[in-house]
Amino acid sequence: MANKKILPIPQVLDVLNPFKVKKQRIMNYNPSVPTAMRTPVDESRISIFNYSPASLEERKLVSVADTYPYLASENITWINVDGIKKEDVHAIATCFMIHPLLEEDIISVGQRAKMDEIGEQLFCLLPMMYYNSETSTIEQEQVSIVLGKRFVISFQDDPTRDLFDPIREKLRIASSRIRNGSSDYLCYSLIDIIVDNYFVVLDKLGERIELMEDLVQHYPNTKTMARINFLRREVLLFKRSIVPVRELVNGFMKSESDVLEDRDTKYFKDVFDHIVQCTELAETYREMVLNLQEMYHTQLNLKLNEIMKVLAVVTTLMAPLTLLAGIYGMNFDNMPELHSRNGYFITLGVMGFMLLFMIWLFRKRGWF
Repeated sequence: MANKKILPIPQVLDVLNPFKVKKQRIMNYNPSVPTAMRTPVDESRISIFNYSPASLEERKLVSVADTYPYLASENITWINVDGIKKEDVHAIATCFMIHPLLEEDIISVGQRAKMDEIGEQLFCLLPMMYYNSETSTIEQEQVSIVLGKRFVISFQDDPTRDLFDPIREKLRIASSRIRNGSSDYLCYSLIDIIVDNYFVVLDKLGERIELMEDLVQHYPNTKTMARINFLRREVLLFKRSIVPVRELVNGFMKSESDVLEDRDTKYFKDVFDHIVQCTELAETYREMVLNLQEMYHTQLNLKLNEIMKVLAVVTTLMAPLTLLAGIYGMNFDNMPELHSRNGYFITLGVMGFMLLFMIWLFRKRGWF
């Protein structure tokens, strides 16, 4: 937000246009109603990294059955599924002995971020946030991660988007910390890169708020108010999605599972600090949007005051002129200068003098 990019007002209007996208519901979850199941995808992509400090195997798998041999591997195995199919999830869950409750969470949509510990496995579910530059909206993708003693399985909704490429690059380096770490460090790395991307989305929100400040000052109208309300919904949706992630990370810090190594606890503490910072920044942006609403009403009041000021000045200037015109418009016979040859011009002159005198007096007093 330090380098502010000033856009022309028409371009700002296009960037902040809330009418070309469909609103996302914020309050649409009821725990008493069964969670919605996802729409089946046309294709899913399964990739695998099987590694140790001395070796690395990277593959793109054709079918879910190709993952079964890695259950007995002595190396660390990372299975990433892009595009979730119910039958694929069930097959992997059966092979790696993932609890049916966790399997149901993976294939369900609209889940709140959470962390569960069942048996010798840890499970976490959190949103991966994206900023869509074309529609200026925030989009989210549900990511599920299953952590075992020697494996990590991650499930992503959208096979066309992925944030994990930096982790893959580090795994290809034999001396990297991830390559020489345990499975819980890989799990930490996945969560960490998701949380770090929250800051990218927050930067985009900050830019939109700054653009909106300029827009409110130049165009305080009903469309601007609609854009402010749309931006407020986006900020609320973002904050509502990431707040539970703090509890998720805190669950890893407090867990006494044998899957987690004591030496890696400090890394989850670092992620916890980041998500707290994200939450506080999101709250700050929410307050800034509320301030935009107050600024909008202030600008409207100032504009209304200017209009009323002009109308009051015009009314005050015309009042004595109207009085003279009214007096000489009365139908009495005995009125001074009524039948004077120059009475009309004298009356106009007096009116003009009174008008100029009042304008001079108002300007001298600084009334306009």
